[in-house]
Amino acid sequence: MKVLLLTALGALFFTYYWDDNFDPASLQGARVLLTGASVGVGEELAYHYARLGSHLVLTAYTEALLQKVVGNCRKLGAPKVFYIAADMASPEAPEHVVQFALDKLGGLDYLVLNHVGGAPAGTRGRSAQATRGLLQVNLLSYVQLTSRALPSLTDSKGSLVVVSSLLGRVPTSFSAPYSAAKFALDGFFGSLRRELDVQDVDVAITMCVLGLRDRAPAAEGVRGVTRAEAAPGPRAALAVIRGGATRASGVFFPRRCRLLCLLRRWLPRPRAWFIRQDLNVSAAAAA
Repeated sequence: MKVLLLTALGALFFTYYWDDNFDPASLQGARVLLTGASVGVGEELAYHYARLGSHLVLTAYTEALLQKVVGNCRKLGAPKVFYIAADMASPEAPEHVVQFALDKLGGLDYLVLNHVGGAPAGTRGRSAQATRGLLQVNLLSYVQLTSRALPSLTDSKGSLVVVSSLLGRVPTSFSAPYSAAKFALDGFFGSLRRELDVQDVDVAITMCVLGLRDRAPAAEGVRGVTRAEAAPGPRAALAVIRGGATRASGVFFPRRCRLLCLLRRWLPRPRAWFIRQDLNVSAAAAA
């Protein structure tokens, strides 16, 4: 009975989230600040936004990689594209990045938070200081960027798009510090959504729950630990853009991410079995 109910709910949710009347023209001229834009899904997001005619400010840690992405965005038709190299491990970086974007674009319609500080698989032996650094990148910088950009997004009735991870909904082995940061993101932005609603502030928040993607830095951190197949980055990026443009509350990509989130609540034992099948436990234990 539970399986039938789960299947019916999955079909309902799929219909609700994907019959979204996405209009690509709505992104033409949109002012977008995108973090983590140099590699992986962030790079693909930049290219999609460029094709759609958005004005871009891109940021990431490595300037040389950013310059390459900026050049490609210009070739793809982005009317304006700027970049600023920044290390989100620095508490001063988030405010500086948002101010740069406001100066270059005159305001923001989208803040797309995608940067990530990876961590090796495994928890044992990790120092508290290393965990604090990871939380600064994966949690506190998101809060700082949001706080600084929110007045401009309020003026434009814009959108916050938060690229998170399945590990922020379904805990698994060998990922405790990273998973903790992603769970905290879900709590922070879920609470902020309610707060904005109560205050009649028309800023949408779209939480994007993504599984392992190819070309993502996270894929390197778990290489040899997981057997899970990585999803294509361009398709993941398009799912994020569709969700943000239609002001959806949530995006799940690939589709099995939604199923695993439901299994966590209703059928914890099958969920644990699914996760175990994806793990190379001997390799993870060695890490």
